Amino acid sequence: MPLHLFNLKGKVALVTGGSKGLGKAMARGLVEAGADVVISSRHEDELRMALEEILRGTDRKGATVVADMVKRDDVVRLAQTALERMGRVDILVNNAGTNRPQVTEEIRDDDWDRVLEINLTSTMVLTRALVPQMKARRWGRIIHISSIMGFISKEGRNIYSATKAALIGLARAQALEFGPFGITVNCIAPGPFLTDLPAKLLSDAEKREFSKRTAVGRWGEPGELVGPILLLATDAGSYITGETLVVDGGYLAR
Repeated sequence: MPLHLFNLKGKVALVTGGSKGLGKAMARGLVEAGADVVISSRHEDELRMALEEILRGTDRKGATVVADMVKRDDVVRLAQTALERMGRVDILVNNAGTNRPQVTEEIRDDDWDRVLEINLTSTMVLTRALVPQMKARRWGRIIHISSIMGFISKEGRNIYSATKAALIGLARAQALEFGPFGITVNCIAPGPFLTDLPAKLLSDAEKREFSKRTAVGRWGEPGELVGPILLLATDAGSYITGETLVVDGGYLAR
């Protein structure tokens, strides 16, 4: 396939949760393909250091926006600030997420509300704010970061699995709405990637069990999401929409 299909020069990407882990790796991949980038998280110091790493050795532009995705006003402000600073957003990667494991009878309302707000509602709010200018240019790429936990689950992962499954349905509906405007909407469902969140939540035994269950016998590295994100964010994936790309080292194959 001609490499020009993966060229993002002239495009601007917004990656939420872009200061570390999978978000930072995807943002770097988009920059290396030629895009300018906006990253957001709650912590200004982390954002500043991450953006420096993401842009290092390139001639691309970048910006950071401090935003708490549990606050809808912050999400709206994130969209407005990104547009003000960069003039456009062509690629939206809804990567911000959290997890509060609890068995059903112990689910606290404030935890339920917080996880839904960050994992699902912020995705809708940010997409709603940014899609009109994509429609006006008749080109856009929207990528929701779901999880294999949207297909399978684990004890106590009620809220997380519910939100990650919901993103898959959201992408399908949005793909149908936005397709006539040249905008694709897809999900990526990562499997075992040992970023900060699972590292904190899982015991050593659970970490070993996750790696053993994959076909390749190991956890994924964040950089292994760069190829999938570029496929869905560029013209290479122009006929892929409403789909969920599972990147799990063969976890679901077992």
